[in-house]
Amino acid sequence: MCMVIFAPHNEECKSHFHLLFAIFAFATCGGYSGGLRLSVDCVNKTESNLSIDIAFAYPFRLHQVTFEVPTCEGKERQKLALIGDSSSSAEFFVTVAVFAFLYSLAATVVYIFFQNKYRENNRGPLIDFIVTVVFSFLWLVGSSAWAKGLSDVKVATDPKEVLLLMSACKQPSNKCMAVHSPVMSSLNTSVVFGFLNFILWAGNIWFVFKETGWHSSGQRYLSDPMEKHSSSYNQGGYNQDSYGSSSGYSQQASLGPSSDEFGQQPTGPTSFTNQI
Repeated sequence: MCMVIFAPHNEECKSHFHLLFAIFAFATCGGYSGGLRLSVDCVNKTESNLSIDIAFAYPFRLHQVTFEVPTCEGKERQKLALIGDSSSSAEFFVTVAVFAFLYSLAATVVYIFFQNKYRENNRGPLIDFIVTVVFSFLWLVGSSAWAKGLSDVKVATDPKEVLLLMSACKQPSNKCMAVHSPVMSSLNTSVVFGFLNFILWAGNIWFVFKETGWHSSGQRYLSDPMEKHSSSYNQGGYNQDSYGSSSGYSQQASLGPSSDEFGQQPTGPTSFTNQI
């Protein structure tokens, strides 16, 4: 099964997941269109409007979304606009997703058809590592900014907040209510996929780094002192053993005569008869 978590060394699998997650991210955000419906029931029923439709879509320049509502004061109508502009965060998020999709598509082609050239020198893995770090940062910034922008969109399109803008709804005799609220499920999904893309790209940083020359040179740098330390330790143990054996030999040699001298009988007169 092709999964990035269980097969991190498979570059083709990683690119497939990058492609899918990027598509879901910009499709759920860039393809959104929604709206809400309000009703204003005036005392004079002929002035009422029970179906006020307010539509908005990506890139969520809400201050440009205008609509007309009755004032309940004759045939005069009030022109209003939603509050807020979340286009910068939404467009930045979609731009990051589109470029991530294009890079993942190009990386998939390279991994499939130009795998040998990719591994010929360190340039390919190094570029892949740098781009992975950059996209990880962009996904984090873009997803965080779009999460804040989506929060502002939800507040600006809340029917209760929109009803507060109408002068007719400030009069207790008139009845203002929301017929239906906008559906934000796809926008919530886009934020989730944004942070999933960040986790996916950030999780691949280490695996891409292992393919670069920096990782191999770092391993050689760490292995050389360890080999020197082990060789010096073995040399020291050999000298110590040789020293121990030589010292033991010399000690036995020095103790040998003393034991013989200690075992030799003393000379001299042994008895009184011999002296006579």
